[in-house]
Amino acid sequence: MEEHFVWVTTRRIKPGALEDFERAWRPGSPPRELRRAFAYWSEDGQEITGVSFWDSREACDSWRASDAEKQRREAMAPYVVEEREGFYRGGELTVPVR
Repeated sequence: MEEHFVWVTTRRIKPGALEDFERAWRPGSPPRELRRAFAYWSEDGQEITGVSFWDSREACDSWRASDAEKQRREAMAPYVVEEREGFYRGGELTVPVR
């Protein structure tokens, strides 16, 4: 199994703030070490989960400590009510073909 380094962040945002939050959320330019990123929204638009795949934990930590990420987080802060985040390692599961 190919190992992945994954950062997951789930944020609950203020009602009606989804469009403003999305503008603040996207980085100006993606970090070199970021391989893939996904975003998932709840049906009510008040919870967003971001999943990003990195070259290594160190690459993720370096981005999280950068000025660009600090500015991005500051831009999101007015819309965020609650935030949970964590770093994970794992891989893709094999799903049987039907």
